Amino acid sequence: MNSENNLGKKEGDSGFAPAASPTAATTIITHDDAILGGETTINTQGENMPAWFARPKEAKGALPVVLVVQEIFGVHEHIRDICRRLAAEGYLAVAPELYFRQGDPSEYSDIKQLLDNVVSKVPDAQVLADLDHVANWAAKHGGDMRNMAITGFCWGGRIVWLYAAHNPQLKAGVAWYGRLVGEKSMKQPKHPIDIAVDLNAPVLGLYGAKDEGIPLESVDSMRQALHAANATAEIIVYPEAGHAFNADYRPSYHAESAKDGWQRMLAWFHQYGVKPTSK
Repeated sequence: MNSENNLGKKEGDSGFAPAASPTAATTIITHDDAILGGETTINTQGENMPAWFARPKEAKGALPVVLVVQEIFGVHEHIRDICRRLAAEGYLAVAPELYFRQGDPSEYSDIKQLLDNVVSKVPDAQVLADLDHVANWAAKHGGDMRNMAITGFCWGGRIVWLYAAHNPQLKAGVAWYGRLVGEKSMKQPKHPIDIAVDLNAPVLGLYGAKDEGIPLESVDSMRQALHAANATAEIIVYPEAGHAFNADYRPSYHAESAKDGWQRMLAWFHQYGVKPTSK
């Protein structure tokens, strides 16, 4: 797999969400002739949901599947590249546009407006049901639902915990800096700390000690809840990392923590059986 910095592109043609601009010089774009990626649509609850997928061009048999859950910025270039990186490892990776009913993140240049007008209106129940349909789509397009994992970032990290308690077919999950506690509402009736006892699949949580939005107290509370539930889960906290430390296109990127987290994610998938036959 070859990666290169995304330099020389102007804002607006980079494929990154406007609310996440400008992109940093550390931005990674993956190029690999052995992978195939592109847009698709997935029928879910009577509607066609846009999605991005990536997979190896040549594969023997059904591929292990990784559902990739977006940040608040939607399925922009960084999330598409996460799919390409996973495809280079031998996975069928699929990232659905989970806000598609509520709005388009690419229409917002202000993070607060994006959160208020789109993200806050997305119900958890809708997201979990849509991800079930993504899994079914993967099974019909060369993926093996019996060999399925999920990973997500920020907003998507929280969803990873919830989905691991929702789908009994899931074999592993890796949550990157997803919120663990919060106020409950009709759209968000439960948070990860509330479903620790209900996990169906092993979950690895990757967090930053300098994350101002996810205090270490909430991470410790989640650890205690997981321990009390005797859940198969682990939480790693990187001392020098803040929020979004894997977001190489943002100033928050912490390369050492991101690289270690990526290897831990792959090892977690492999440990629980979600791995290409060649690995």
